[in-house]
Amino acid sequence: MRRVIVTPFETPPSEGEAVEVAEGVLWLRLPLPMALDHVNVYALDEGDGWTVVDTGFDSPRGREIWTALRAGPLAGRPIRRVIGTHHHPDHIGLAGWLMAGDGASLMMSRTAWLMARMLTLDVQDRPSDQALDFWRRAGMPADLLARRAGERPFNFADVVHPLPPGFQRLTEGGEVRFGQRRWRVAMGHGHAPCHATFWSLDDDLVIGGDQLLPSISPNLGVYPTEPDADPVAEWLESCGRLAGLATPAQLVLPGHKLPFRGLPTRLRQLIDNHHAALDRLEQELHQAPRTAVGCFDILFRRRIGDGEFGLALVEAVAHINHLRLRDRIRPVGERDGAVLWGA
Repeated sequence: MRRVIVTPFETPPSEGEAVEVAEGVLWLRLPLPMALDHVNVYALDEGDGWTVVDTGFDSPRGREIWTALRAGPLAGRPIRRVIGTHHHPDHIGLAGWLMAGDGASLMMSRTAWLMARMLTLDVQDRPSDQALDFWRRAGMPADLLARRAGERPFNFADVVHPLPPGFQRLTEGGEVRFGQRRWRVAMGHGHAPCHATFWSLDDDLVIGGDQLLPSISPNLGVYPTEPDADPVAEWLESCGRLAGLATPAQLVLPGHKLPFRGLPTRLRQLIDNHHAALDRLEQELHQAPRTAVGCFDILFRRRIGDGEFGLALVEAVAHINHLRLRDRIRPVGERDGAVLWGA
């Protein structure tokens, strides 16, 4: 029998509303001001309150929506616990604000908490010299590089409420209880370090965050802070390891898009898609050298707009790094300060 991806809930919750996807588990959505225009969050019934998994950006609109959710689907009951699957701002932006309202506790991996705390405290008015050099060597066009040099870069603190200096640590293989269920914690890497996923020991529920998405692949990016990183290798290893926990019957609650079943098939797709992209990239670079930015058409096979350029650049560098670290390509020269990669 052919294995497929099934999405049992075809209509996402409207703003300020909720969809019950399992007993005591509510699916909520918060808007994002980007091409991927939403993030999924989940509220799990604790009887006397709620555990909330992920939160959305900290913005006036985000707070208004949460105020409506608390009065409506959450029935005015307090939030007892906030869980951050990983440190990205669309997932932990309002964690501190929600905690302050009800005195809730915070649960994250140590690495995710440290990353979130560090990035919210690191506010920059202009890009660092290291960032400018990283973008130049990746092949960012000179006019865009000059514009970026004079602009205030995105700062986590712009959309992340301050996090309190205390949390409950999630660890690989640990067992935690929330939402009237026992959960096994399994960490993924590549999209974000120590990204927590939760596998119910009492029914067929999985909370996947951005590690387990149904129809898109999360961004795998290399940044100026760690220019030689290989998140593609970390991602492929994580997908293979998590496949050992996956069954077709599990209902996966992802960080974006729709809840789905068919996780073994989806993990195989994610692995195969990246191997195909790597092979395609290597073949093209054997024909003619390119910069990382020059590889956009090979990797993404569509036009990359200004709003997507930054994420595309860091993902292109990630795939270049993966091939370079396996001696499948090498630097063969420079053009206008950008590294050219070839056979």
